[in-house]
Amino acid sequence: MKQVKPKKNLGQHFLTDLSIARRIADTVDACPDIPVLEIGPGMGVLTQFLLTKPRPVCAVEIDRESIAYLRQHFPAFSTPLPSDERPGVGLSSLPTGEGQGGASSLPIGEGQGGASSLPTGEGQGGASPLSFGEGRPGAGLISGDFLRMDLRELFGGRQFVLTGNYPYDISSQIFFKMLDNRDLIPCCTGMIQHEVALRMAAQPGSKAYGILSVLIQAWYDVEYLFTVEPSVFNPPPKVQSAVIRMTRNDVDSLGCNEQLFRRIVKTVFNQRRKMLRVSLRQLLSADAIAALQQSLETTAALPTGEKLGVGFLTLRPEQLTIPQFVALTNLLEPLLQPADTQ
Repeated sequence: MKQVKPKKNLGQHFLTDLSIARRIADTVDACPDIPVLEIGPGMGVLTQFLLTKPRPVCAVEIDRESIAYLRQHFPAFSTPLPSDERPGVGLSSLPTGEGQGGASSLPIGEGQGGASSLPTGEGQGGASPLSFGEGRPGAGLISGDFLRMDLRELFGGRQFVLTGNYPYDISSQIFFKMLDNRDLIPCCTGMIQHEVALRMAAQPGSKAYGILSVLIQAWYDVEYLFTVEPSVFNPPPKVQSAVIRMTRNDVDSLGCNEQLFRRIVKTVFNQRRKMLRVSLRQLLSADAIAALQQSLETTAALPTGEKLGVGFLTLRPEQLTIPQFVALTNLLEPLLQPADTQ
């Protein structure tokens, strides 16, 4: 079968450098002994190295041409098993007690890697459960859209590592889905747009610090691992890429209304150059802001017992730490109508 042609509508940029693919695959070793889910395997440049690891590996791909290529070139994906009758995603899986290293290696220079993307209009939906058997490595291939999958149906409800060469246009959506399933995903690695990686790893006070920084770092420790140049892709993207790793921190609860926390973070960063006393007008009346100002002067809002202080509302969102966003959420909640806290 001929190589897969990159599709612009799917945001496909196939990685062609095997040494980089191997380095990305090795990032999942931070969470050993649990399954791996790869998003957008394309022609398998990353997959071939993941399959050498002694753990179950599942790949989800929206491009039917890539699915056909993977089934032909990777013996672990070649035998389809029956899927359930729920609408949408076709599942092929080959649970094996034998090693997974039977995947064919693809030479440097052939377009590889790949990306999932948004629905293409072809019927897709919830995925069939994958069951590999306790302690038995296996390989599964799902034809479908990761964003529409029920992740609790994968690997019998076990935790897993998420990885892939993520499509730039939906990488944020992928990571928001990760946050919604953080109890299942103790580690997420992979390649994304360089600018997005900088935002995810940014610290308070930097221009890159924003919504992704706060929402992800509330639950994960973020590592910027290395930069990848456009020249190692087919076709080359117009920007640099970067490989990151996110590992769950020890936070079990933020100590606030989490839906309101998200809403506040998004609201104030939508006017990131404004002081909080201005951007919070989108949520609060003038009387409520006055009441908030009084609370800042009298209430010990931080875990350390400290007050946020009289000058807190003159700060801009990029100056706030995660504990300060949590404290702000707790101070705002009683000032909002019940419907506004959802």
